[in-house]
Amino acid sequence: MLAAIAAGNRTRGGIANYLARKSGDLAHPLTVLEDRGLISREADAFRHNRTTFHIAEPLISFYHAVMRPIWSDLEFTRETPRLWERSKGRFDGNIMGPHFERVCRLWTRHMAPPELFGDYPNRVESGTVHDPANRTTHEVDVVVFGLDDDGRSPVLAIGEAKWQEVMELQHLQRLRRLRELLVAQGRHGAANARLVCYSGAGFAPELRDEAERHDDVVVVGL
Repeated sequence: MLAAIAAGNRTRGGIANYLARKSGDLAHPLTVLEDRGLISREADAFRHNRTTFHIAEPLISFYHAVMRPIWSDLEFTRETPRLWERSKGRFDGNIMGPHFERVCRLWTRHMAPPELFGDYPNRVESGTVHDPANRTTHEVDVVVFGLDDDGRSPVLAIGEAKWQEVMELQHLQRLRRLRELLVAQGRHGAANARLVCYSGAGFAPELRDEAERHDDVVVVGL
């Protein structure tokens, strides 16, 4: 089950498919792993009946995502640089990418200046947005909620996080499309939500220009 999560299967259905089991069979094992502090679960920002599971210990993620697939090679080969080149994609995609997303959510919730999002971030989560026209679902790495006096939680911002990818206008266009979907769903505050691009590799000049010209576009680098 840990191998399934480390491979990028973070929903109950994805884990079940990876293991060729029924989703109902996973309730007890997932609870045991969570109680032991090996995994954590996060609620979907927009679909409260959906949760994602994450490995809490980075060394376990590294073992299952990087070491286990090449274990026999690690035992017998001397060409460790070649093995690393073969494994670097899994390391970036299955370990560093998700970790960077969580760091971005943590920074947004507890360290970012409130004026960056127009108000104080009361809650920061990841989520999924349904796209009925294209019959698909889009993942959102960072969803920032505020808190109104009447108890409602307006959407202050949505963001995308890329660890080893220079972000370009296409990433901003995707966020604009997601904001349109949220507005169509009637999400409170979505029409004024800011669009945040987080990157560990930098931003294309065109994207930086957009951020300078538009108050609703924010870029956050290392």
